[in-house]
Amino acid sequence: MFNEKKAIRTRLLAERAAMSPGQREVAAAALADAARALVSAAGARTVACYVSMGSEPGTRPLLDALRTGGVRVLLPVLLPDNDLDWAEYEGFGRLTPARLGLLEPSGPHLGPDAVSEVDVVLLPGLAVDPATGVRLGRGGGSYDRVLSRLAASGSPARLVTLLFDSELVPGLPAEPHDRPVDAVVTPRQTLRFR
Repeated sequence: MFNEKKAIRTRLLAERAAMSPGQREVAAAALADAARALVSAAGARTVACYVSMGSEPGTRPLLDALRTGGVRVLLPVLLPDNDLDWAEYEGFGRLTPARLGLLEPSGPHLGPDAVSEVDVVLLPGLAVDPATGVRLGRGGGSYDRVLSRLAASGSPARLVTLLFDSELVPGLPAEPHDRPVDAVVTPRQTLRFR
């Protein structure tokens, strides 16, 4: 299963790298509209999100739209052991460079358990199975810890992955620890699983 996941990751990362900046910008705007609509429909007041990097589906328009709309947004802060702490998003100008090329909020850290208090978690990923909601991440394990923390706390937070349209992959391999997401948002559609 490890080799199968690795091959899928390699293929999807190559497809992302082949996209033009213009294609990514258009996708980011469409994702922002669709994800904001989903957050609004859920009545979410606090959302955990992330700052996209490299060829990931862009989140900057979404972060700004949520904040402008009065939604409190928490962003991850990568800890030395690759677990995630959280801090509030206070605007793009208040993000600071961090290790691995990440941008992180410069405000006070709220602790790893802060994610347990959000209404919606917008997760990065490389693929989601459109039938089961199984998500394939990049393999670093940071978000597996977040998902375990949410499950252990009994959090009712909705789990949503943001992807490009081509990253809905039927028959995605899954391991026992893989927790399905509740929805996936692409520039063209939103799929709900539960």
